[in-house]
This record gives sequence, C-alpha cells and structure tokens, in this order.
Amino acid sequence: MHLSRPPRRRSAAWVAAAFTATALISGAIPAVAADTPSAAASATIDPSLRGAVAQGGDATFFVVLKDQADLSGAKKQKTHAARAKAAFKELRATAADSQASLKSFLDKKKIGHQDYWIANAIQVTGDQALVNELAKRADVASIVKEQHYKLDDIETADSKITASRTDSSANGDDTPEWGVADINADDVWNQYDDRGEGIVIANVDSGVQYNHPDLVAQYRGNNGDGSFTHDYNWYDPTGQCGTSGVPCDNNGHGTHTMGTMVGKHGIGVAPNAKWIAAKGCESSSCSDESLLAAGQWILAPTDHNGQNPRPDLAPNIVNNSWGGGDTTFYQDIVEAWNAAGIFEAFAAGNDGDGKTCSTAHAPGSQAPSYGVGAYDSTGTIASFSGFGPSLVDGSMKPNISAPGVKVESTWPGSSYNTESGTSMATPHVAGAVALLWSAAPSLIGNIDETRKLLNEGARNVDDTHCGGTADMNNVWGEGKLDILASVDLAPHTAAIVAGKVTDKATGAALGNITVKATGTGGDVRTVTTSSDGTYKLPLPAGTYDFAFSGYGYANGSATGVTVTENQALTQDIALTAVASHKVGGTVLDVTGKALAGATVEVTGSPVAAVTTDAKGAYSFAKVAEGSYGLTVKPAAPVLCNGVYTGTATVASADLTKDVQVPARTDNSGDSCAPAAYSWIAGTKKVSLTGDEDSATVSLPFPAKLYGVSYSSASVTTDGLVNFLSSRVGDYSNTALPTTGANGVKGIVAPLWDDLTLDKKSSVQTATTGTAGSRKFAIVWNNAAYADGTSGRATFEAVFDEATGAVTLQYQSVADKGAGATVGIANQSGTDALQYSFNQSVIADGTTVRFTQGAK
Repeated sequence: MHLSRPPRRRSAAWVAAAFTATALISGAIPAVAADTPSAAASATIDPSLRGAVAQGGDATFFVVLKDQADLSGAKKQKTHAARAKAAFKELRATAADSQASLKSFLDKKKIGHQDYWIANAIQVTGDQALVNELAKRADVASIVKEQHYKLDDIETADSKITASRTDSSANGDDTPEWGVADINADDVWNQYDDRGEGIVIANVDSGVQYNHPDLVAQYRGNNGDGSFTHDYNWYDPTGQCGTSGVPCDNNGHGTHTMGTMVGKHGIGVAPNAKWIAAKGCESSSCSDESLLAAGQWILAPTDHNGQNPRPDLAPNIVNNSWGGGDTTFYQDIVEAWNAAGIFEAFAAGNDGDGKTCSTAHAPGSQAPSYGVGAYDSTGTIASFSGFGPSLVDGSMKPNISAPGVKVESTWPGSSYNTESGTSMATPHVAGAVALLWSAAPSLIGNIDETRKLLNEGARNVDDTHCGGTADMNNVWGEGKLDILASVDLAPHTAAIVAGKVTDKATGAALGNITVKATGTGGDVRTVTTSSDGTYKLPLPAGTYDFAFSGYGYANGSATGVTVTENQALTQDIALTAVASHKVGGTVLDVTGKALAGATVEVTGSPVAAVTTDAKGAYSFAKVAEGSYGLTVKPAAPVLCNGVYTGTATVASADLTKDVQVPARTDNSGDSCAPAAYSWIAGTKKVSLTGDEDSATVSLPFPAKLYGVSYSSASVTTDGLVNFLSSRVGDYSNTALPTTGANGVKGIVAPLWDDLTLDKKSSVQTATTGTAGSRKFAIVWNNAAYADGTSGRATFEAVFDEATGAVTLQYQSVADKGAGATVGIANQSGTDALQYSFNQSVIADGTTVRFTQGAK
C-alpha cells in the first residue's frame, strides 16, 4: 500500500464508453441480466461479451480495474523526457498495486492472463461463470469483450503501384504532392527553412519498409554509416515480421502513411523529421492485444526483447490511421499519451456517405482524440469521410480535415502508390505538427496549445447539416488544415543552432554525421548532416551538450552550450579521421564447442557482417578505431544457443575477440541448455490411449510454470503437458508462442506432434528421490505417428522439485523431431522458449533442460 501517493483519478474512459455507446446504438441501456450479481460493487459487463459466453463457450475479454493513474503530475513536467518518464512511472505503479490481487486470483484458478499498465487492464479467456465471478470483485470496473479493429479502408478504384516517381530526383525536396502543397507545408519549408528537424514521429500501423529510399535516411534507427539499430526504434507485438527484429510491412498501409509524414522528394510534410514505428496491426486488422502493446511501447520504447523500457525515447507525435465501431478502451491510452506530451492524430473513419451524420468511429471519434476527416484536391469533403457528432460521447468530430483523396506516397518494394482514405489525411496532420514543433520548440509536449494553433490556423468551411457552426462543425471540424497559418501564429522564440562538420585534415564536408543535442532536462534532439556537411537545429532556450559522431571519425563534442531565445548560433566542428585495424576471433556455442555458420556483426558500423567457419572462426579485415557493439547470431537450427551482444573497442592495434554465446532466454528469464542424459523409467500407467485423448495426472509436489504453481496437469496423446486445460485436438503443432483465443498456452511440449497410442504404446509416470529433492517424470513409451510415419517415439518430461527446472529427454525419436514442436509457453500465449519447430534435431539420448526465471 502506498499511502503517500495522491488519490487516483477516475477518468471518463472506455469503461463507461463501451457500455453507453452500445446503449445509444440500440436505443436503450441494456438491463442487467438475472445471472449478474446484484451487489453494489458489481462491474458492468459488455453486452457483446454476454452474447459470446451465453451458450457455454469461452471468449477473450479484458478485465478493467477501477483504480486509474493520476497523471496530473506528468502534465506539469517541463520537458518531453520528464513528462514521459513521470507518466510511465505512475502508470506502472498504479497497475502493479491494483492488479496484484486479481492476478493472484487468476493464477490460483489456472487462468492465463496478459497484463497491461497503460490502460490498467488484464486480458483473459473464460466462460460465463468466470465473467460473473469477476464482475463481483470490488476492484473491477468493467469487463469488455476483445475486439479487432481495422486499418482505415482504402477508398480508391485507381490504386496503382509504381516502381518510380517521375518528379523525383537525387537532390532536395522536389515538387510537393498536392496534399503537401494544399496545407502549405512547402511554404513552411521555404519561409521558415523548417522541414521538421529535431522531431520524432511514430505510427501505429501495419509496419514500415524501413529501407525505402525515401524513408531510410529519416529512420531513427539509421546510424548514418550504413548500419541500423532497431532497438527502441521498432516494435512488432504481432510477431508477423519474424524473430530477426527487422522492421517489415506486410500490408503497405503503414509505409504509405509514414511517407506522407516524412517522405523525401515532395512526398512527406516533414521530410527532415525522424521516425520510429510500432506494428499494432497484424495485417489489415488490428487486435486489442497488439494495439495495447503498441500503445505501451509508444510511451516507453523497449529493446528487441520487449525489455528495458526507455520513456525518454518516446516519440513526440504518433499517427493512428485505424479504428472501427463505437466502443474502445484506447481512450485511456490516448489520455496517457497526451499526459506524456505525445501528440496523437486519429483517422475519423471511412464509413461516411457524404450525408449521414454520426459516421465517425472510435478512437478518432472520442473526445480526447484529435480526429481527422478527408477532402479532395477540389476542396470537396470526401464522400467516405466520417462525420460527427460522436456516438461514443456526443463530442463534435472530426477536429480538423486534411487531404485524403488520391494521395501518392511510399509503398513496400521501394515503390509508390496512390491511395484515398482518412488514413491518408491523418498523417498530413501528424507531419504538420512536426513542422509546428520544429519551428516553435517551446510548444513541444503542449497538447492543448498545439491543438489550439492547428484549429486557429485552419480554413473554415461552412457545412452545418450535422450541427455546429461555420467555425466548427461535424463535417469539417475546424476546417481545412493550414500549417503555414498555424506556424505564423506560433511563438517564434527558438534559438537556431547551425553549423558545418568537416574533416580536420582535408577540410572536406562530412555528410551523415549525427548531431545530438541533450538538454539539462533530458530531452534529446537529433539531426543528421546533409551531403554538404551542414545541419540546422531549432532549440528552446537552455543549456545543451552537443555530440557529433560518425563512422571512421573520433567523436566530437561541445558541452555546456547555452542558447537564448531568438539566438542564431554557429556551431562548426572538424572531426579527426581514425585508423582501421583487423578484428577477429572464435565463437563457441552454449556448451563450449565451435559454432559454425553464425553471423557476426560489428554493430554501429557499416562493416559488412561475416559468418563463422567450421571451426567457429571469424575475421574483419578493417574496422575503424572506436567503440562498437559485437553481435553474434547463431544459424538455424538455433536450439539453445542465444544471441551474444557485447562490445568491441578497436584501439591502436588488431583486436582478438573470442566469445561464447549465452543460453537462449525468453522474456520471462527462462533459459534452456543441453544436459546430461539420465533416463527415468515410468512405473505408473496413465489412462490414456488412442488418438486425441487426454488425462489429468496429480503432481507429487507443486510444479511451477512461468511463476505459477500447479498440483495437477493434463497429459495428451500428442506429446503435450497442459496446465490450463485438456486441450484435446491439438494434433496440429505450431511454433511457440501461439496467439489468439484458441492458441495452445500454459504448456510444456516435450514432443508436440500428431501422435497416437496403440497396443504397443503407453504413457506412464514415475517419482524418484526424497521430499524436497524429488523428480516427477511423465513418460511416453513407443508412441506411434498418426500420419503413418514409420518408427516410434519414446520421450519424457521431468519436473524437478528442488530447482523448478523442466528436463526433456529422448530415448528414441523416429523422425528426430521433423514434425514436432519442442519448448515451453506461458499462460497467456505471449511468451515462450522454443527449442525446435519441425526440425530434425533430436538424436537418441538428447536432453534439454529448461531453467525457469524469476517470473
């Protein structure tokens, strides 16, 4: 209990919105069903969830806690970094305090759950009885069914992907797209010499092709020397981009919206702003689960493992071209972003018909969101643009309108595409805010004042048929976006720091040098020098440390530089070129043997990666002096070999760097490693036969899986130990983790395959040792393959009372695991440690031990 913490603020969040909006649609607030507890503390239950579980089935839903974080303190902070840190700290603390009891309750009932701090909600899957039981809890505000939203539909009949743009050239910003010109962004470029320098934009979308030629230079993960750092700059909670950690876009939508924000060659509104991205949409649809995870990451970006959050690296602006329906809990996330000083823009949706009112959809139709409508090049509102008033809360929507018809922008495959939709209008607004904040950095994080300036600068359009006035109505909002007018109205107090970076010996201009200014409040502003070595950075008055870095040169710096309002400061610097040396060594696997075929990278340098030879040796002929990361990635099959990340300091001589890769771990700290073979024969038969059968076995001691203790488990014919349910029917193995309501969760998979038990087969258990140091084995003897594969499999899972480890042992496996999944997975399907998936890696006598982490 934290008695010193200020009282929690109960926001008018999605809990009430979800319930009330449904009532507005149906015409009346639905009555509480007879099976709902009548206690005063009973939570509201989403009517759609009631329908989903009414026939005895399971559904995935969110349990929303009553306790809400007080973010007023975050709003009072002076800098972007400080606001984000304060909001993150308060949100995490509130969730930890208020969720503890509910998580304990779910764990005791063997119910897997995924916990979120940004909306203080817990995701579970269960039946009507569970819903009713949770509704009785005094700490629960509401229970809402999981939803899937959609990327704003693309409304065009003439979409055409092209490999090149006829108006592009190798230099500068070319003829701007019609939308860029219509909002007068190009006039801001010319009159204020402002292209979004120092501002970071993000999108929550389908992903981004990070190396698109019109986007790659602006990617914050671009180190400027040919190398990339994706940690803290890219996040994929959907898992659609694979395990490499490299950004992707399997739809095209996210690449298109990012291009409108920051694309080069006249495509983007703010072509010198930096960008990062979170893939919150699996493809054309976006699950609550992925959107929540993406929303958290925007406020506190993490490394590639989802660990070590850095709220100080949160973007300034986030674009959201997705939505649907009139119920969502993303309102809590929007309020958290706003409190952290992150400007958000949301599409109003494409369900309009040009006449009907109240066609805008959430989250863009919610009061806390800045919703955007669309118009065409003739200045006519798009027929598909969503109108207000909002069905969620009655607020006037959209807030503003922007170009959204036949907008050309970047597309995966280094191509370009012309699309229409409020999806295309929204990034015009996000890019416009980047121009505004770059020109007037005193506005950064001030959401209310920024909205006011956008609204005041907008060109009014008088259309009141859905209510409102000529100044603000439910068709156009405040009117057409005009960023030049808004920048004209902004406070122009910035100091402009500009300069040139050159080679100290030759005087040659140095392009792609990173210039980073760090203020006393922790805010970091970054730009990259152009090909002529010049840079420009607008800054609020204050004191800054400047750092200049680029491959092949010693770092340069200027510390304690004080700038005042409206000051023009020249900060030139000459960098010294450094020598290069050979770097090499030997890579060993987790057991200490030579690891062949591993990829070795000198991260933070443009040096091409190399591959270890049969003896595990690697060599780089030339690496410039400096401090770098050294990354070693094992080749498939990865098994228990983890990724090595270390440092390599190249000084005055060749460097020999031998490394041993660590054991692989999951996000919960579980690890795996080969172990000594010590077979335990079964002694007690389990009543389990045939195909697709399961049986429950009692455990002689509590066995832990991902921090939860169990006294029994379900054993299946298909080589699974499931701690949550019998899960009969899981003959079709998948990679781990498995997501979705029907995913296999809370499991140990010694050999998950389509197996069958005939007269020659059996499943047995055995307990060895004394109390405190016992081992419990579940043994599959001579299991046959249901698909007719010749041979049989004998294997076991051994649980260790003393250490909590789970050991998988294989006496003989006919196909060596070619059709099987081996590993462990947590109870919510969000984390797993997979040893193998459909790989022939199991020899007779193979033993793999999973050591469980702190969670």
